Amino acid sequence: MCVAFLGLLAGCKQDAIAQRPLTRVKATTAELVDFAPAITLTGIIAAQVETELSFRISGKISERLVNVGDPVVRDQVLARLDPVEQQAELDSAKAGVQSAQAQLQQATASFDRQKNLLATGNTTRRDHDQAEAALRSAQAQLDQARAQLASAEDQLSYTVLRADADGIVTARSAEAGQVVAQAQSIFTVARNGARDAVFNVHEWALANLATDKGLPISLVSNPAVSTIGDVREISPAINPSTMTITVKIGLRETPPGMNLGAIANGVGAMKLRKVFLLPWGALFEIDGAPAVWLVDPSNNTVSLKPITVDRYIRGVIAVTDGLENGQRVVTAGVQLLRPGQKVEIAAETKP
Repeated sequence: MCVAFLGLLAGCKQDAIAQRPLTRVKATTAELVDFAPAITLTGIIAAQVETELSFRISGKISERLVNVGDPVVRDQVLARLDPVEQQAELDSAKAGVQSAQAQLQQATASFDRQKNLLATGNTTRRDHDQAEAALRSAQAQLDQARAQLASAEDQLSYTVLRADADGIVTARSAEAGQVVAQAQSIFTVARNGARDAVFNVHEWALANLATDKGLPISLVSNPAVSTIGDVREISPAINPSTMTITVKIGLRETPPGMNLGAIANGVGAMKLRKVFLLPWGALFEIDGAPAVWLVDPSNNTVSLKPITVDRYIRGVIAVTDGLENGQRVVTAGVQLLRPGQKVEIAAETKP
């Protein structure tokens, strides 16, 4: 009797299992499609040409006449060095020229006298030649003194730092009273004219960015201020701290309001490629790697399949490997599944 009862109980249990409702899931059919999403970059507006200005000699800064943000014009005085030493050298050079001129005047008179005496036979050829040599020496000394004067004038002019072009001061590296070395940067001036939108782009994004097309550029603060730019320069090196590459987009036009230092967005198209687009709800994982659940159409059982995700987009993932056209992928209810489980597809979804 007990055996019969146990057999009846087992049969009831099997019937209960057989009658247990199947897990209802949503699914979609994998389809390979063309994919070229837009990518938005954020950077700053900068001048295409920036010049670091420095003194050509060392010295102590006596005046600083401009600050960061000031507009400047070509040949405008930006700063001065204390010119005491250079002025003293100039005064000495002027005195040297005056002395050489006096010596030349004396040598000229002596030579003219010897020349006349030689013509009348009242002097020797030797005295005449010595006077001529003295004249040539005096002329050479005057030439040397004049060269020293020109050099002293140049040295004095080097105590004044001037703008080499119209632009805006974007950096200041020294202050009045500071002793600076020759060629030490004092100011950085962004020249007026052509401008860039400068972006720091991750290597992956740059590799997939279509750089042969114009990129729309607009201000973050006012998207209505916009223009088109073209890739002008790509840095050959990766910034080790940010792992990004600097890309400069030359602006075809600079609209009013697109000022230096303004924050700008650039919208670029990615290179066209084939991907499977799936909703976020399809994403699962296996050993920490992305995967999806596939439905076997012959018996509606599920299996886990690793995939390669090319890009995560709002609401959608782009899959480049692991799927084939026509496969059915579970898109909702993935957390309730186990390998080999039989499911009921409640609805077909689209990404």
